[in-house]
Amino acid sequence: MVYILALGAAFANALTSIFQRMAVEDAPARTTLRLSLITYALRRGVWIAGFFVMILAFIMQAIALHFGRLTQVQPILTTELLFLVFLLGSSFGFRIGWREWIGTAAVAGGLAGFLIFASPGGGNVVPTTSEWLEVGLACLFFATVAVLLALRGSRWRRAAMFGSASAIGFAFTASLTKVVSTYAAHDWVSIFRHWETYALAGCGALSLFLAQNAFHAGPIAASQSTLVMVDPLASILIGVSLFGDQLRTSGAWGPLEAISLLVLFAGAFFLCRSPLVRGVKGVERDDEELLSLRWRAHRAAQDTGTAVIPPIAGG
Repeated sequence: MVYILALGAAFANALTSIFQRMAVEDAPARTTLRLSLITYALRRGVWIAGFFVMILAFIMQAIALHFGRLTQVQPILTTELLFLVFLLGSSFGFRIGWREWIGTAAVAGGLAGFLIFASPGGGNVVPTTSEWLEVGLACLFFATVAVLLALRGSRWRRAAMFGSASAIGFAFTASLTKVVSTYAAHDWVSIFRHWETYALAGCGALSLFLAQNAFHAGPIAASQSTLVMVDPLASILIGVSLFGDQLRTSGAWGPLEAISLLVLFAGAFFLCRSPLVRGVKGVERDDEELLSLRWRAHRAAQDTGTAVIPPIAGG
């Protein structure tokens, strides 16, 4: 059930990615790192739809984390890219080429290999306040460094650093979600008496804000690849250090796990550089027009009762 829920959350995240990209693709450049980017998005109905889908993804992820472990659930969420490719190919008429198939196979194979070789166990340790403080400060430090690095440099670097900061925030948010879901399972009213609930809301909102800036700052190959790579790595470290997750690392298991993660991340990076995926969150002008025209044609087809999608160069 844990794996099914995590896959469901990944599918919902893919839908969210499409909806949120549609909402912020035309936002002015001056809205970067400003609340005006969120207010701009809130005026777009498609962003609101994406927000509700994101809530559904959070609920499924929370249930999965309640019954599972950080080291199980968070790596599975990288399958968002696979669902993204599937949705663009099946619902928007994009052609899936050899790059997408290779990347998909690498992500699926690497993820399966990691879960089999690592065989995550444990994860039943109840963190103390001092342990929360240590891990939280470490996450805050690395996320802050990433944001500072994102303030200067090329668009690629800015998107990558914003994505890294957001990924660290989402990983820590997942750890808080795991604890809050335990409180809710016993007595949902009691969640308002624990500091983790308010930390979850604050950290989740800040991570979402940083993610919007990552989508807006530069190419998808930079922002999305760091999101899908840093999040599971940070979650594995948090799971082991905070909740006592156990991974098989003796003998050949350790190298096999490392190789599986490398294959997973290589596939994710390969997919992120795909023109098909770049059309969802990229900032290149051609990619903006690519997604916008497809979406507008899709809506026009619904309005007129036809199913015609105009051809796009390279599609």
